[in-house]
Amino acid sequence: MNKRTIIALIAGGLALASAIIPIYPSDFWAVRAVGFVREPAGYVFIALALLTVIFLKSHRVLAASMFVAATLINFVMVWPYVQLAPAQMEIASDHPQEQCFTVYSANVKMKNTNYDRLIAQMRELQPDVVFLTEVDDDWAEALKPVLGDYRFSLTHPQSDTFGKVFASQLPVLNADVLEKPGEDTPSVFALLQANESSAVQFVGLHPKAPLPGQDTTQRDRSIKRAATENGRNYAGAVAMGDFNDVPWSTTTTSFREIGDWKDPRIGRGTYPTFPSFAPFFGWPLDQIMVNGDIKVRDFQVLPANGSDHRAVLGQFCLDKKIETPNKNPA
Repeated sequence: MNKRTIIALIAGGLALASAIIPIYPSDFWAVRAVGFVREPAGYVFIALALLTVIFLKSHRVLAASMFVAATLINFVMVWPYVQLAPAQMEIASDHPQEQCFTVYSANVKMKNTNYDRLIAQMRELQPDVVFLTEVDDDWAEALKPVLGDYRFSLTHPQSDTFGKVFASQLPVLNADVLEKPGEDTPSVFALLQANESSAVQFVGLHPKAPLPGQDTTQRDRSIKRAATENGRNYAGAVAMGDFNDVPWSTTTTSFREIGDWKDPRIGRGTYPTFPSFAPFFGWPLDQIMVNGDIKVRDFQVLPANGSDHRAVLGQFCLDKKIETPNKNPA
């Protein structure tokens, strides 16, 4: 067996392992991180399968079969997010504009000093609800003019990449930044008056990424706890932010199941947001999910704005009107 064949067989075995291992629940950082790249890895494995067939003289079937098997497993895991799969949410085509609102979520990248690009994007889109992550004091200062355009804003800068900004043109009945016991990053919780007679809950998340030397226990706990903020007493709820997780992972799948959350990506595409310079070979870390009587009118990943993440924009409509709680808007 020559060197080229040995390398191909080892690579095929590693490819197959990378597809299988993330299926099993684990909080080990490497296991979770490998699961992020199922879609781009599938493209790479297809190419490697073809190369082994072309260039190997022996064991080509075995090597190619491992790459093909890895590709198929990745495809099955990502399948709900393929455009051929059934959509989870209907398109809200006949709702009046007063029952609809837009939400914008962006990881600004704390060390990014290209403040003007993101601010220009916000001013152009004029979303009703904004959630920004990785906001430090410099970003908070730069954002003051654009946040001044909003009837409500909540700024919580931090120097550890976990600062946040929440802003809303919708009346805010209450809003707070909370770090619950057992979690390692703060989250934003709010109640919004979406129209004259409907309220929705808002949850803004940015848990820690799976990094070397760190498990994902606290990140997973933060995501799953947020799932229970599901707007049962209101018209529905919106959860958004840099989850540092992909929607097909065991954690985010549990998030959807626990709170009956719906993902506008399902049946429409993976919509990668990271890294911003490779939109066709990235993975979707930034999420917008809804539940209750909320339907999607539009969902898109936006052009690069200077960050290493691309922002996401969603337009959602309330399916019916219900009474809001008796509270004074902020």
